[in-house]
Amino acid sequence: MSETIRPGLENVIASETDISYLDVENEEIVLRGYDLIELAHHVTYLDIVGLLLDGALPTSEQRHLLEQKLKSEYTFPQQVLSILQLLSEQSNMMDVLRTGISAIASFDSELDDRSREANSRKAIRLLSKVPQIVANGYRAMMEQPFIEPREELSYTANFLYMITGKVPDKLEEAIFDQSLIVYSEHEMPNSTFAARVIASTQSDIYGALTGAVASLKGTLHGGANEAVMLMLLEAGSEANLESLMLKKLAQKERIMGFGHRVYMKKADPRAILMKEALWKLTKAKNQPELYQMCVVGEEVMKREKNLYPNLDYYAAPVYHLLGIPIELFTPVFLAARTIGISAHVIEQHDNNRLFRPRVHYTGPRNLHPPGLNESQESKGRSL
Repeated sequence: MSETIRPGLENVIASETDISYLDVENEEIVLRGYDLIELAHHVTYLDIVGLLLDGALPTSEQRHLLEQKLKSEYTFPQQVLSILQLLSEQSNMMDVLRTGISAIASFDSELDDRSREANSRKAIRLLSKVPQIVANGYRAMMEQPFIEPREELSYTANFLYMITGKVPDKLEEAIFDQSLIVYSEHEMPNSTFAARVIASTQSDIYGALTGAVASLKGTLHGGANEAVMLMLLEAGSEANLESLMLKKLAQKERIMGFGHRVYMKKADPRAILMKEALWKLTKAKNQPELYQMCVVGEEVMKREKNLYPNLDYYAAPVYHLLGIPIELFTPVFLAARTIGISAHVIEQHDNNRLFRPRVHYTGPRNLHPPGLNESQESKGRSL
């Protein structure tokens, strides 16, 4: 067998898809034919949900019906909330999220139906319930009362309200909605690939999403936004941030929020959008120093390492100003990505081929167990 080794499957084309594509040369994230950043400026997260599920942007009437479907699925099993309360207070929130998604699977009567129609309905249920797991899972860990979604609030406002306990203003809602859009889908990162590998066995959409959560928990995939905010809080000022970053670089520490496996030599377009959002938020909340501090950090990394910020670098301070606890930054990322992962699972089930790669073996050969004599060895070879 001819072997071409690509560690980490670097640049290996693993699937055909009409969902999304990262056109690095043209600095465009293609989402079913549209530029994701352009969409983020002109449509809502629910429009993205419709686009990813149905292949076309919904009309205003279709968007309204979609939101009604989501709200009709807000009912949450009390048994699952009880399970979340039983988890250790030291639980990582991604583990809480993974447990919650696994638990709600058993309440879905269509769990084992792999048809496109059933998968689409399950995707809607997940979109309704994952934000509740994120918000109330955290509240369970903090021993705080659960918050139920409110019918009069939009899907996006509800999500933020359940996390913070405060109804967001229009600017906060719009910026949070933009963040959900830019996190919604991003071609084939590790978590999406993990979900497709699981789905290729004909496992269910809940199992695939649970695997994606486990993947995103890994520090080389998710968690960068949390690390960014902790660094910013540790520094506290522009001058301190530069000295802190230079110290980390001198100690060969990795500074999270910069660089990307795909965007090697160009900026992440999503980071540029979130940078604009951060400027608007800091202006509205009269905290310009946070924006200036982030700009300084960006300049340091460009000067010292020729690295550009990725989405997580500017999403982190945005989420901080929105009142989202740092422990929930990555779970919110997964909640937003639920629709993208669901679209990939549906596509995998519709045109399935089991993933089964091979390896380049580097271990020893021709070893034999102790006591095997020459005649036994010869006999073994003849069998």
